[in-house]
Amino acid sequence: MIWRRCSMNEIELIESLKRLCPSNDSVILGIDDDAAILKATLRESLVCADMLMDGSHFLLNEAGPERIGHKALAVNLSDIAAMGGRALSAFVSLALPKHLAHEAFLLPFYRGMSALAREFDVAIAGGDTNIWNGPLVVNVTVLGEAHAKGPVRRSTAKAGDRIFVTGPLGNSIEGHHLSFRPRLDEAKQLMDEFTLNSMMDISDGLGKDLRTICRQSAVGARIDRAAIPIRDTLKNHPDALQKAFCDGEDFELCFTLSEVEAQRLLGDQSFAYCRAIGRISEGQDILWSDDLSPILWQGFEHQS
Repeated sequence: MIWRRCSMNEIELIESLKRLCPSNDSVILGIDDDAAILKATLRESLVCADMLMDGSHFLLNEAGPERIGHKALAVNLSDIAAMGGRALSAFVSLALPKHLAHEAFLLPFYRGMSALAREFDVAIAGGDTNIWNGPLVVNVTVLGEAHAKGPVRRSTAKAGDRIFVTGPLGNSIEGHHLSFRPRLDEAKQLMDEFTLNSMMDISDGLGKDLRTICRQSAVGARIDRAAIPIRDTLKNHPDALQKAFCDGEDFELCFTLSEVEAQRLLGDQSFAYCRAIGRISEGQDILWSDDLSPILWQGFEHQS
């Protein structure tokens, strides 16, 4: 690493990051060697990675380093939550534009990330940094472990299941996408109490992510349009329902339960944050339940 306009040298910066970044019992040796040493887990391991880029996933001048650091870790923790698991450690790699290669950016970036990591007892155990002439690119890899019941997949929804989401949808661009709290606690609570048939986090919008569950499970869905929870900032928007389906980056969980399990959940006030929005059906069609018309709205499409 070559640091420009930086009052710290590389060793001093690494020492500062070591003080900032949390560890936990899953890490034997973290930052400051050629590789981290991690304790083996008795359960199935979960691994996910997300790459975020200035101009696509955030706007550097609007977001600021702390919120970028928060989001870079949060999107990965959301993936672990979607599998019903527990996050253990994170590895952070940065491609820094030259004008950001200094502690005035890096220290608040890692402060934002570390605050979230501490909240969920996640170790920041290593990574890498390089400098280039392009935009800021952040890649985070998170390692975790499955719940004792095993991981929950997208591909195991069953006809007759009830479909739930864990919170309001739409208009994430107003700030939610930079400050959201990943649903790890909610995922654990659900896993502890129920048998989930399928689950996925809503990153590309309900319209796309529900289709992913249905496609991979070879099922369809019937959705109650009146049951979709809409974010308060959208309540008076003429296209509120469409935006709730399509905006993306909500990072709520969409999951399915058998009818028996769903009735138990609906009768328990500690799960009042979960909203039933429809049912899994046989076939492949995704329809509105009131008139059986097709739901044509899609979510965010990644460019190829």
